[in-house]
Amino acid sequence: MAGPNVRLFPSTGAVTAILIIGAMTTACSVRRIAINNLSDALAASGSTFATDDDPELIRAALPFSLKLIESLLAENPRHRGLLAAAAAGFTQFGFAFVQQDAEEIEDRDLDAATAGRVRAKRLYLRARDYGLRGLEAGHPAFAQELRANPRAAVKAATAGDAPLLYWTAVSWSAAISVSKDDAGLIGDLPVVEALIDRAREVNESYDNGAIHTFLITYEMGRPGGTGDPAARAREHFDRAMKLTGGLLASPLVAFAESVAVYGQDRAGFERLLKQALAIDPGARPEWRLSNLIYQRRARWLLGRTDRLILE
Repeated sequence: MAGPNVRLFPSTGAVTAILIIGAMTTACSVRRIAINNLSDALAASGSTFATDDDPELIRAALPFSLKLIESLLAENPRHRGLLAAAAAGFTQFGFAFVQQDAEEIEDRDLDAATAGRVRAKRLYLRARDYGLRGLEAGHPAFAQELRANPRAAVKAATAGDAPLLYWTAVSWSAAISVSKDDAGLIGDLPVVEALIDRAREVNESYDNGAIHTFLITYEMGRPGGTGDPAARAREHFDRAMKLTGGLLASPLVAFAESVAVYGQDRAGFERLLKQALAIDPGARPEWRLSNLIYQRRARWLLGRTDRLILE
């Protein structure tokens, strides 16, 4: 029986094929490395925006950054850092530059305000979906299990999931807040609650008390919450103020807008908002943009005092 026709050296055609395949493999590897490096860099670039002192510049720049993130996600769809950045970015853009605009013009242009809220809702749901994708990347079937049994599903999340838990909950809650007539979306509140409560369990000090700041407002309407909602909100406010050293405006604005208005406490409402406005945005450069955005909201709320606090 004749043996196989063995070649000790490849033919010229085979050498060419091997070189082409090798070049393609190297090119693909280099491209993949480049995409991963760019993805990592872009996912960690939030501090560049956070320290800026020009909110209008960020308003103009952020859409390009968000679309770049989406372009990279098309190439790198399971990059959890990018997915968290997309969830955070679309949520923040929707709140700071779409919802706030809509609320400010409502008195003089109801149609434009309504259109703004619709747009904000779309941005929030987009952010939510990126957050869910990020959680799915670390925990297969997470989204499906979350719908079926929220409290059980979130138990799989750990401290490293805190950013995705937080931004998914915040974006989802924001979508609900601008969709009072969407019964299906309002029915998702137990899911939001499970996500934010798990975020607090695994990393309650995440992002300098951001979870507690969110819960200031959420506790005032928590379905099935026990005891005095204002007292629960006060606990989160005190914790947020401790974590921020009183140098972040957002807890003060959140407490004024939710608890002080709920209690019709005019003096407290005005004191909290003026305290927020007294913060020097440059005292903590990494919080500069956030403080400028929330100080804008504080001024707007002060201008509505007579509507919000009845004599």
